[in-house]
Amino acid sequence: MTDPAKVRRHAERIRELVASVVRSQIKDPRLGMITITDARITADLRDATVFYTVLGDATAQASTAAALESAKGMLRSTVGKALGLRHSPSLTFALDDVQDQVKQIDDLLAQARNADAEVQRLAAQAKYAGDAQPYRVDEDDDDADDAVDADADPSVTDRR
Repeated sequence: MTDPAKVRRHAERIRELVASVVRSQIKDPRLGMITITDARITADLRDATVFYTVLGDATAQASTAAALESAKGMLRSTVGKALGLRHSPSLTFALDDVQDQVKQIDDLLAQARNADAEVQRLAAQAKYAGDAQPYRVDEDDDDADDAVDADADPSVTDRR
């Protein structure tokens, strides 16, 4: 069993290595504005998944994916040499759709804000269905209740 801390360190190192190689050594014109966001490696250190984002539309994402696939061999050998493992991990590139999820969450939050504002607007105009104080309160009944309570209380002794 591999130590989880060691796996995390290797994953972070893979992310850093791939980002530096993509920035400095890959000269493919298909490579767009790419950011390596995360890397995950299996517990046996054999397979690594590298997550990336691309600034641009679907064609820029497709061309960047093709450029990364063509440079996969060089990236794998660089990562294998730098990590010093017995087996170089195979690399898989996955498009990180964080921006799409962020946009979806922002849209949902905007809908919730609009619904809350509508509820607040309706609540400001609302009136009670009945009286504001639905219970009848008589001033004379309060004094009479106090006198009855004193007679019924056994702890109160009558000293005459």
